[in-house]
Order: sequence, then structure tokens, then C-alpha cells
Amino acid sequence: MQVVSPADFQAAVKRKGQPRSESLHPTGVRASGRRWGSLTPKEFIRETRRISSYYVSESMKAAQDSAHKDGRGLPTTILLRKSQSSQAALVPKEHKMFMEEAYNAAICFKMLRDLNGPDPLRLKYVIKKIKNIAHGSPNLVLETIHDYLIDNPEISTRHKFRLFQVLESVIEASDFLEEVWEKAFMQLALENMTKSTELEDMYQDAASHVLVAICRHSWRAVAQHLETEVLTGIFPHRSLLYVMSALTTKEEIFSQGDKACWEEQLAQIAVKSVQFLNTDVWSKELLWALTKPDRTQREQPPEKTFLFTYYGMILQAAENSTTVRTHLKALLETSHQWPKQREGIAVTVGLAAVRHLDDVWAVLDQFGRSGPIKWSLHSFSPKGSEDLHWKWVSSTILLAYGQLAAKAKEHILPWVDNILSRMIFYFHYSSWDDTLKQSFLAAVLLLVGAITRNEGAHSYEFSQTSELLDCLLVLMEKEPPDSLCTPVRQQAIHIISSLCKLRPPLDLEKKLRVLSVCFRSIFALPLLEVLEKHTCLFLEPPDIQGSAGARRPASTSVQSLYDQTAEALDHLLQSLITQNPTAEELHILLSHMYFWLTSEKVHERQRAVHSCVTLLKFLNHSLCMDPQEEFKRMGQLVGMLGILCQDPDRAIQRSSMEGVGHLYQLLMHQKAREASQVEAGTPKQPSQPGVDGAPLWSSGDQKAPPTTPQDHIFQLSSNQAIKEVLKHLTKLELTDLIWTAIDGLGSISPFRLQAAAEMLLTVIKSHGPELETVANMGRAIHLQLCSVRIPQAKENALQAITLLARNHTPELVATFLDFSIPLDSHAFRLWRALGAEQPMSRLVLGVLLAWLQERPLPTEARDGSSHPKEKTYLRSLAQAMNTLHELQFAREFKKAMQEAYPKLFLALLTQVHYVLELNLPKEPQPTQEAQEATTPSPQSTSLEALKSLLSTTGHWRDFAHLELQGAWELFATVRTYPQGVGLLARAMVKNRCKQVKTVLGQLLPSLQTKDERERKVAILILTEFLYSPALLEVLSRQAALTVLAQGLRDPSPEVRVLSLQGLGNIIFHPEKGSLLRGQLPRFLEGFFQDSEPVVVRVMGAVSDVLHRLGAHGAGAQSLGVAVNARSFFDDERDGIRAAAMALFGDLVATMEDKEPGALRTQVLQGMVPLLLHQKDQCPAVVTQAKFAFYRCAVLLRWRLQHTLFCTLAWGRGLSARHFLWTCLEGDTSSLLGQMSHNQEEFSIHLAQALSYLHSGRHHLKTWAALFIGYTICYHPQAVSQMVNDVDTNLLFCAFEDLKKDPEPGIREFATRQFSFLKEVAARPEQ
Repeated sequence: MQVVSPADFQAAVKRKGQPRSESLHPTGVRASGRRWGSLTPKEFIRETRRISSYYVSESMKAAQDSAHKDGRGLPTTILLRKSQSSQAALVPKEHKMFMEEAYNAAICFKMLRDLNGPDPLRLKYVIKKIKNIAHGSPNLVLETIHDYLIDNPEISTRHKFRLFQVLESVIEASDFLEEVWEKAFMQLALENMTKSTELEDMYQDAASHVLVAICRHSWRAVAQHLETEVLTGIFPHRSLLYVMSALTTKEEIFSQGDKACWEEQLAQIAVKSVQFLNTDVWSKELLWALTKPDRTQREQPPEKTFLFTYYGMILQAAENSTTVRTHLKALLETSHQWPKQREGIAVTVGLAAVRHLDDVWAVLDQFGRSGPIKWSLHSFSPKGSEDLHWKWVSSTILLAYGQLAAKAKEHILPWVDNILSRMIFYFHYSSWDDTLKQSFLAAVLLLVGAITRNEGAHSYEFSQTSELLDCLLVLMEKEPPDSLCTPVRQQAIHIISSLCKLRPPLDLEKKLRVLSVCFRSIFALPLLEVLEKHTCLFLEPPDIQGSAGARRPASTSVQSLYDQTAEALDHLLQSLITQNPTAEELHILLSHMYFWLTSEKVHERQRAVHSCVTLLKFLNHSLCMDPQEEFKRMGQLVGMLGILCQDPDRAIQRSSMEGVGHLYQLLMHQKAREASQVEAGTPKQPSQPGVDGAPLWSSGDQKAPPTTPQDHIFQLSSNQAIKEVLKHLTKLELTDLIWTAIDGLGSISPFRLQAAAEMLLTVIKSHGPELETVANMGRAIHLQLCSVRIPQAKENALQAITLLARNHTPELVATFLDFSIPLDSHAFRLWRALGAEQPMSRLVLGVLLAWLQERPLPTEARDGSSHPKEKTYLRSLAQAMNTLHELQFAREFKKAMQEAYPKLFLALLTQVHYVLELNLPKEPQPTQEAQEATTPSPQSTSLEALKSLLSTTGHWRDFAHLELQGAWELFATVRTYPQGVGLLARAMVKNRCKQVKTVLGQLLPSLQTKDERERKVAILILTEFLYSPALLEVLSRQAALTVLAQGLRDPSPEVRVLSLQGLGNIIFHPEKGSLLRGQLPRFLEGFFQDSEPVVVRVMGAVSDVLHRLGAHGAGAQSLGVAVNARSFFDDERDGIRAAAMALFGDLVATMEDKEPGALRTQVLQGMVPLLLHQKDQCPAVVTQAKFAFYRCAVLLRWRLQHTLFCTLAWGRGLSARHFLWTCLEGDTSSLLGQMSHNQEEFSIHLAQALSYLHSGRHHLKTWAALFIGYTICYHPQAVSQMVNDVDTNLLFCAFEDLKKDPEPGIREFATRQFSFLKEVAARPEQ
């Protein structure tokens, strides 16, 4: 219930009862807008209830609240409630309506009076209630406000200020404003908006707002009043300009089409105001109003902003150029300290240029050459406020040029280069700060906008765009790399996008720089979280505004600003490809993005892949690419995206998968368009989005084209999608894809390395046979393999080599040979991968053998050196030999080596001979290149390959025969080469080599070749194989005779001689056996000649006889030969000792397949001397002792024969000696199975060792002592029984001497044995 005093109610009744003048109520309408007399009874009742019910109920609530707060009873008042039925029956209906309306007016009247109260909360409540009443009965409130102002002319300024605010709200809320109220309140506003009060501008603005609110109902009437006031000749009051500013900026004031009418009227007002330019007072007041300092320099009053525009319109309308120049010059000479002031001056200059372009240009040019400008360029040093007025004058000039360009419209093109030259000049030579940067960008944006709106811009060629582009790039490079606080990057990129559409087009160098700078400026920014923190650290954070201009939280603002900047970059890329829709252009754009796609920082990869996918999406939807061009390096892009599909970051995975999908669709569209054009016979021009007004694709666009059959690509996994794309790539694109994967193998990023290896394997699996340039790929994989640290990735890369080998073995072999000297571990793994599949390992060996068989004849240059071609071949030869040597140790080639053994065996033997014929220096000469100096010599390489072939293919026994004899040295010269080959073939026969038959199968064709070397090797081997029983399984005697007979006609004398020797073999003349055996007794007598050479030759002759007897053997003569040979083991003459041991070994070898019988005792008695003579002073004796010892061990069928051979050949130190002693002494015979277990054999060995303690040779005595000492450790009881006092004393003396041996191990062993021998010697006494 609302409390209304009697006086208020009586006044309201009086007002209602008084007749209104025609001016106030010309139609007699009340709140509903209709005459009371025209209402029907029902309408009348409904209308009155509508007006009164709500307000009375609300007033009751308010009264109750007020009474409750005051805590006292209500005063004597007239209380009116909502009318009841009894009242309606007693009171006439018109009277009731009148009373309720009077009551509501009284309530509103009281509320208007309460607006003068001091309580802010109460004021807020009252204003809200008045607005609520106005929504239902706006005319009632307007009438009450009007009456209140008339009845209370002496109210305070603040009270009237609040009334104006309420009045503005009520007028704005009204759907219709009666003419009476329009005129009344317009007059009220005009009277008060120019008054000076203590509230200053606030009061005037409130009155002005009332006038603006009236404009919503009748802007023309207000405009007419404004025009009248402005054109009085007196400079307009600020409030008039304020209202005109509102009319100019607020679109919602006007209905459709009215805004243009107002602008036309404003232009007419400007025309009529031209006359005042020559009025001194008016002009001074104008300049004062424009330069008057504002309350806050960040925000400029609306009327001042409008005044700059209005001033520009007046100058634009002026006819006198002198007047225009005078006013512009005066304006430019004012202060340039504040941003809004500079912007306003530029607007005025730009508007004046619409009709006075030459004059404005002249004024700006003259002003730019004036003293203050020259002084401010590059030499600013603020000394006072006057200096600050000129500090940013360059900024004003830049903005002025921008406004000049924007307002010149169709006349701008001829001026563009001149304007740009001025802008570029001020950019380079002004004091650089954020103000200049922002002004430069704003000016250039205006200029570029004006150019792009001009229809003739695309046919006009501009000369300054390149220099402008340089400025923009410099500007972007100067942006702080760790912050994003302003839209500078975004604006610069937008400008660059527009410049790309102009002529002349960007050259390649400039375009590459643009891409490089733009990508680095955006992609390299820190994470958004870091950018937000950086923004928060500012003392005055940058004012990053939203679209509506309101400040938003830093996180939202930075995110939004980055999104806008990234979108600008996307538009730049789209603009570039639109201007030049070729595959070359697309490659240029993407190739500069690849650096960022491979970045080690996740957020940089995220940004790059997002831009890449957005560009692909644009191309996919716009279809602007020329269908006649094939995509260039598309495989590289597929590789990049395919690798990124495995990125640990989920966002990158999703984007990359989307990119693969768009790329697939793009390929499908391209192929479909090519097919349709082939059928139609006429090429179709690609669409040009962005040229014909169609918008470029935005990364935020969500609308997708209709579903196509290719959309299934988005449903596949990454591996499936890549495989689907691979089906449609050309051979060249597949090659690019593989190179991309190979480059990825060099990445330090684990995921990228693994993904690249998987990609490489996937492509080669499906398209390996189609590939070209495989050699280069293999070379690149080798280089990258060195840096691969992930085992699975390395395995995938090697498996890819294995797959490539199926179709490209020769190319890969030739390539891998280039880095096979030295053959490092990575190259070796590549070779192993090359032969991982059995058929490929055979093929690799075949290719390497083919390399070996290219044996050009050596030629001599004039200076005696080899020709360059020969040097190249020799290096390749060494590489092939070295590779063959190393591959013999690879398990992947083990079976292939065994299968190819005959071919390899003959090829390597022939190769050794070929290298000897070249007569190359064994050691690198000082003048040779460093590379040649580090290359192993062909001689050593070929011989080592032959050795390893024997040792790795199970033919170690053949190898042992030559190694223990030191026969490999025979392969070092051409003269001794035949002897070496003969010994090797003889070893194969002696050891019953299983490859004899297969080698024979290869020999026979070799005897018919044109290569003399091959024939020579073949006949050398054949003459030795004649002693093998396996020969007759391959070749009959008659056939063998035929072959040898043909050899007699060979062009080579050496082959003829060897063939002749073969014809004399015992296989063809069995009777020779008895003849040769009959000569042995006479030879044995020759052993006792005094001449050492004679004895040596006789012993050699006996060995030769044994060899020629072959399988027939010496028979009963063997025992005599053994006894006589063994008797010379300790001869004083070195040569005889060596010859005796050699003969003994040859004799033992003839008995290997027979039961030794009585010869066994001779072998057992010769073991200890042979063992001890391995420490002989004569190297020849040592060699023969070892070889004979080994042959005896073979005859006795010792186990661990291979270990025994290795120990004899290369064993050093006590460990090797212990193994030999263990083989000989009987304690471990049960384990090793090498000796008899009877006591007699043990006694023989120990007795022989003890006898050597009396030897005059110190080395034999020492060796014997060590052997006995070792035996004592295992058989102390047996030794103590067999050793007498003399032997014991000799042992003590020997061990005492050995304590002083230079070798520490021997000294330690001798010390222990000395102590142990004392214990053993003392046992019998106990």
C-alpha cells in the first residue's frame, strides 16, 4: 500500500479535474491512447482495472515495508485501495477511473519528489519503480514528470539531473511519443543542455540524452533544431555536438534508410558552415575546442571526436584551396602528444582530401619538411612539455596518409606509390616505439583497404609494395618473441595477405622470407600459459579488447588474440595459393612448414600441423588447384603427416589424421577431374575463392561439404589411411615419401624416429619393386643408421633393406661396397639385412663374385703409376674382397657360403693370383692419398678372405694344416704361389674334405676358360686331387687322363708342366708303389751323412716319396722311418731337427685312416719331445714341432682337436701351456679322451721329461721342469716313486732359476712348485 498525503492526492485530483489546454490534450486521450467516451462499458472497466490494480498493490507493499522500518504508526492520510465491487456499485464508472488515475499520478508524483533523497539504495529503488510504471503507462509518467517540473521550478540541479535520467529511460521505453510531449521535452532539453551548473558536463549530457532519446521517435525534428542552433554563426555548444555525435554513431536511432538521410543533412550543414571558416572568432573557438585537454587522455569525449569529423566535412565542402591549406596547416601545428588527438587530426585531413587531394598532399609534404619534423626524426630527446607535443608527430602524419588513402576512394591508385614512399620513409627514420608501430599499421591497413576496394587495383602495378613488405617483416621480427599482447602480428599478416594480391606478384625470394618470418613469429611463441603469465607481469597490462571492446580476463584475451593471429596466418597461406594455384606454389608453402612440423617442441608442432591441415582443408573444399598439374613432392607431405599420426600428443594425432583424410580427398578430386577432362576433351578452369568475392576458408569454419565416398578415409586408423593414400601416389611421390621417412631416421625424437622407420617399412612392403634411385636410398639409410638408438626402429630400417633387396640387389650391393672399407658395425648390419632371406644371400654372393671376376689386365702409365680407372677398380676390388671376408662371419650368409664354397674357393684362389700379378706395393707409399693409405691392401684382403672361408665353412682342418706349417706366406709371391695352392689342395685330400667332389665339378669348366689364372689354379688343384679317392667318383681314370693330356697343349707353360706331372701320378701307374717303397732303405741310410744339407734333402725326399705313394703308404717301412726320424728330434743341427719332425708328421699323416699298430708306440714316445721343442730356439723347429704334434693328436683321435689347433697356432702364456700339458698327461685323460690310461705310457712321458732336465739347452730344461711341475700337482705319488735324488736336485735347481724368469706368471708358478716339491720330496722320509 502506497502512502499518499492528503495534499498530494488533492493536487492530483485537482490536476485531473482541470480542463487541459489544447496544447496538452489535443485529442482528449488518456493512458490508453483513446477517448473515454469511445469506450464500451466492458472496455472501460477492463482499462481502469489494468491501470490501477498493479500500482495500488505495489504501493501497499511499499507502505507496509516503510511502516515496519519506521516502527511507528501511519500518519493521518487518505488511503486508497484497489476498488472493490461495493465501491464500483456506489461510484459512477467514469468517476472511479478518474480516481484511480489520480491515485497513480499521486504515487508517481511522490516518487519524483523522492528522487531528491540522499540514500543511494532508496534512489535506486525509486528509479526502478518509476520505470516499471512507465512500462505500463508511459504517458502517465511523462505527464507527471512534466507537471512536476512546472510545479517545482526551484528544485535542485542534482534533482533535475536525476529527473532527466528518468525521463530519458521513459522516452526510450515508449513505443510512441505524442507530439505534445515531443515538443515539450525537446524544448526542455534544449534549454538545459547548454546551462552551466555545478555538475558541469554531467548535467548537460543528461539533458542531451533526453534529446537523443527523442530522436528515436522523431529524429528529423531534432535535426532541424540542431541545424538551426549550429548555423547561428556562433560556435556550437559542446552539447549540440554531443547530440550530433550520437546521431552519427548510433545506428539504432534510425529506422531503415534514415541514416543516409541524416548523413546527407549533416553534409548540408557542413556546406552551410563553410562560411564560418573565415570568421576569426569561430575558427579560434573551433581550434580551441579541438586542442583543449581532455579529462583523461585515454578516452576522448564523443563531441570532440565528432568535431574532428565535422571539421573535415567543412573543409571538404570548402571551395577555396587557400582556406583549406591554412586550416590544415594550423591544425597540424597543434599538439601531437595524445593518441586520440592524432587520430582526430588524421580523420580531418582524410575528409578534406576527398575534394582537395592535391592541397592536402601539398600541406602534408610541406609539413613533413618543416623544422619540427626534421628535428623529431631520430633525434628526439624530451626536455619539456613542448617537446612532447612533437614527439609523435610522425605518427600523426602516418595516420593522415592512411586516412587520405581511405577517403580518396577511386582516385587513390595513382597516389598509392607516393603515399607508400612517405609511409616507408617515416617508418625507417622516426623514433621507433609502440606508438609509431601502431600508427604505421593502422595507416597501412587503411591504405590497403582502399586499394582492395578499388576495382582497378588488380590491373595496376605498384612499385613500393616490396619495400612496404620489408617494413612489415622488420616490424614482425622486432616483436618480442616471448609475448603476445597486441594484434601487431595479426595486422601485419592481414596487410601482407592483401599485398600478395597486388601486382607485381611476390618474387620467390621475398615469398620465402615472408613465410619464414611469419612462421617463426607465430609458431615459435611460448605456450599460451606462459604468454598469459607474461601478460600478467606487466605493471600496466596491455588493453587486449574483445570484439565488443570490453576488457576480458587475460587468459581469454591471449587465447582469443592468438586464435585471431593464427587465423590471419591461415588466410595468408590461402591467399598465396589462391593467387597461384599450382603444385609448385603448394610445395613452397608446405616446405617452409616442414621445419616446424619436425620441431622438438610439442606446441610448435601443434601450431604447424594445424595450419597445414587448415590449408589442406581449404584446398579440398575450394578445389582451386590446377587439375593439369601433378602435385609436386606430395609424398613428402604424406610422410610428414604419417609420422605425426604417431605423435604422443593426442591433438597432433587428430589433426594429422584429419590432414591425411583431406589429402586423400584432394588426390581423389584431382584424379576425378583429370579423368573427366580426358573424357570431355576440354580443361576446366579451377575455381578462385577469394577473387570473386567468395570468402577464404577459416580454421573456425565448421560447415562441411556433402558426404562423398572418400569420407570413409576419416574412419580408418592411421596405418590404414596411409596405406590407402599410398595406392594413389605416383612413383615420384612414393620416392619423396621414402626420402621423408629416411630423413626422419636422423631425428633425435624417439617417437619420430620410430614412426619414420615404420613408415619406411610400410612403403617398401607395398611398393618396393616399383622404386627407383634405390642405391641413393641405401646410402642414406646407412648414414642415418649410425644415429638410430632405438632397437625396434633400427630393426624396421634393416627389414626395409631386406625387402628392397628382393628387387634391387645389384644396386644395393654396388652402393654398400662404397662404405665397406672399413666395414663398421652399421654397414655390417646392412649387409646382413641384405642377405637376411636365403635367396637374397645367394644373390648377394653372386653379385660379389661377379665383381671379383672383372679382372682387367694391369697397364702402366707413363710415370709408372696406375691409371685412375684402375685405381678405382682396385678400390672396388678391395671393397668386394673385404665384404666377402666379413660376410663369412654373418649367420645370414652361412648357408649361402657353404653352398657357394666351390665357387668362392676357386674365385678367391684366382683372385690372390691376380693381385700378385698386379705387383702392388704391400705398404702405402707416403705420396698416396690418405684415403688409399687407410684402405687394406688387396693382397692381405684377398688372402684373409680365403682363410676365413676355410675356417667359417667347417674346413678348419684344411686351414690348420697351412696355418701350423706357416704356409700362408707362400701366397705372398707369384713364385711360391703354386706351392701354397698345392699344400692347400693336399690338405683337403689328407683331411678327406667333403667338398673335393664339388670343387672338382667347378674345376673342369675352369680348365677350358680363357683366363690363364683360372686354368693354372685348376690344374694345381687337380694334380693334388689325383691322390683323393673321391676323384674317381667324379672322374674316371680315362677321363682324368684325357683332361691332363689336353693340358699338355695349353698355351701356358706352367699348365703344361703341371699336366705332365699329373700324368705321372701313381693312380695311373700302380706299379710305382713297390718301386718307391724299395728305395726307402737307401734313403734312410742317408740320414747319417755328416753334411746337414744332404741329410735335410734326404729327409725331404722321403717325405716326397710318402706323398707320392698316396693311399698306398710305406707299408712295413713306416716303422723304420718313424724310428730314424724320431732319433734326430734332439739333433744339434737346427735344419735336421726341423726336417726330422716334418718327416715324422708326414709319416703320421699317411697312417690316419689305418690302424697305427706298432707305430702307436713311436707316436707316444715322440709326443713329449715334440711338446718340449715347441720352445726351441729355431723358429723352423718350433713350426714343425707344432704341426707334427697336431698330426699325432689327430692320429691318436684326441678330442678338442680344434681347441688344440688354436692353442698351438696362437696360444700364449701359461694357460696355453697348461692346456697342452693337460692333453698329454694322464690325469685328465678320462675327461678329454686323449691318452691311454696305463701306467706304462705315463711312465714314458715322465721319463722323457726327466731326461730333458739333463739337456744342455736351457729352454728345453725349463720347459721340461715346468711340465714336470704341472704333473706333480696332479700325480704327486707317481712322481715321487719315479724321481730319484739326482732328478729332484735338478728340479730344485730348475725351479730356483725359474723364480728369476722375466715372465711374472712363470715366477709365481716356479715359487709354488718349489714349495710343493719340498713337500713331495719329504713324504718318503715320514
